Amino acid sequence: MNRTNIGIIAQTFGIAGIGVAVFLYFDLPLPWLLGPIIACLATALCGIKLMGIKALNDAMRTILGVAVGATFTPVILLSMLTMWPTLAMIPVMTFLIGMIGVPYFRRIWGYDFATAYYAAMPGGLQDMLIFGQEAGGNPRSLSLIHATRVMVIVVALPFILQGFWGADLSNPPGAPATSIAPGQIALMVACALVGWQGARAIGMFGASILGPLIVAAICAMTGLLQHRPPVEAIYAAQFFIGLTVGAQYAGVTMVEVRRDLVAGLGLCVILFVLTVIFVEIVYGFGLAPGMEALLAFAPGGQAELTVLALIVGADVAFVIAHHVLRIFVVILGAPVFARMFR
Repeated sequence: MNRTNIGIIAQTFGIAGIGVAVFLYFDLPLPWLLGPIIACLATALCGIKLMGIKALNDAMRTILGVAVGATFTPVILLSMLTMWPTLAMIPVMTFLIGMIGVPYFRRIWGYDFATAYYAAMPGGLQDMLIFGQEAGGNPRSLSLIHATRVMVIVVALPFILQGFWGADLSNPPGAPATSIAPGQIALMVACALVGWQGARAIGMFGASILGPLIVAAICAMTGLLQHRPPVEAIYAAQFFIGLTVGAQYAGVTMVEVRRDLVAGLGLCVILFVLTVIFVEIVYGFGLAPGMEALLAFAPGGQAELTVLALIVGADVAFVIAHHVLRIFVVILGAPVFARMFR
């Protein structure tokens, strides 16, 4: 890492910090998440260089894994067995997204098949970039389209949750670090590191979240882990996740804005309509409360929606189970479905 990159990283952190300060000053929702996203997006569109630190971002994501894993109890684990009706809808929704999204990108925007397919799939940004690039897609277009998808959903959901369910977005997502025993904090750090590195060693998708989640869940089920990560750690995770989403727009040109970003916004409309349909089905048949259904079926980033679920006090196990299944279906099914679409 040279001096230039260090300067750009410091500049990015400063811009994200200003975003947090502005959101706090005006009492806007989710300042530690939305502040960095909006600030970095605005400056990127002005041509200012931005850069994050991938390893640090992954490390911050482990905090969310531990936070979710710490909520697991035997009662919650047994309740997951009753989720099968809504879990079965996830592959159906993913298939419909592909059936509508691929022709949308191909016929309206003229993307090649590989770019169109992997742009439509609601998987993780990194996974879709890797698969799409290997298939011959345009990595820049894929990056901008998926960043737009995550950004729009993450920014819109807090206002929807407040407007329809009166969700309190000012709730602290954890207890202060001073109120948690040092032994518990040390155990959380161990869960994060062991889970992350262990999951990465075996090639697990979403290793930085799912690995710590599994290890923390085991510790919570056995009674060893009795607390979520402190509120300061969860705020830090929000900050770096928001910064990373906003920094994806670094170096964007007006040509890309006119095509990739507008195409991404169109995809968001498609996803919004499908999400509303499935949420109405789930809620109408009494399969889950409306807020949990929305958080579970909204095809945003797994980390970002985990943050929202923690803050609004939703059933985190329900939400995360559906997102894990969606990512699982997309990642394992993408190469197979791509051949079928051809």
